[in-house]
Amino acid sequence: MERVTELGRITLSGEVVATLAGMAATECYGIVGMASTRLKDGIAELLGRENLARGVEVHVDGNELEIHLYIVVGYGTRISEIARNVTEKVRYVVESMTGLKVRAVRIHVQGVKVGYQP
Repeated sequence: MERVTELGRITLSGEVVATLAGMAATECYGIVGMASTRLKDGIAELLGRENLARGVEVHVDGNELEIHLYIVVGYGTRISEIARNVTEKVRYVVESMTGLKVRAVRIHVQGVKVGYQP
């Protein structure tokens, strides 16, 4: 992904955008963590903070991004509220830090963790 400014050209890797999106998502209430984008035997693998980019897919179309987040939520939380909050925060953080337009944020709930304490 490239962005040209009056000062020069900025090239961002997809992993940078994925890490920004993963960090923004995990700061939201109700998110226990990020999950692997590949489900093994229907079991969501909870990723640590060092692997946030692995729970995110970034698709580039010109200067627009489509971000897919694979998350694990806490039991007893309202998933629709969490998805709305995560979508807004990820869109804001990525657009403000990269200058690129986020066309869509897609939320994939990969699991629910019991015993979650906010």
